Amino acid sequence: MVMLPQVEHELHKRRRSRNLGLLAVLLGFVALVFGLSIAKITSGDMLEGYDHQPRATMLPKDPNPPVPNAAPVAAPGTPGAAQVKP
Repeated sequence: MVMLPQVEHELHKRRRSRNLGLLAVLLGFVALVFGLSIAKITSGDMLEGYDHQPRATMLPKDPNPPVPNAAPVAAPGTPGAAQVKP
């Protein structure tokens, strides 16, 4: 039995070229994200999330800190509030 070379259809050629184009776009996107990540890491900036809140060590000391053994106050409408006389 002799195998003849199969001729590729035009649709397969077009599909292959589209797939190669998509591959190039995806590889470019991955390279861009990788490059931006490397630039962010090597820039030496502080790596923080998007909270943009000052760090706890940088906050000024509270002049009136809460009393550690203060009795809790019951909220109005709860069973503990009925026991407290104003």
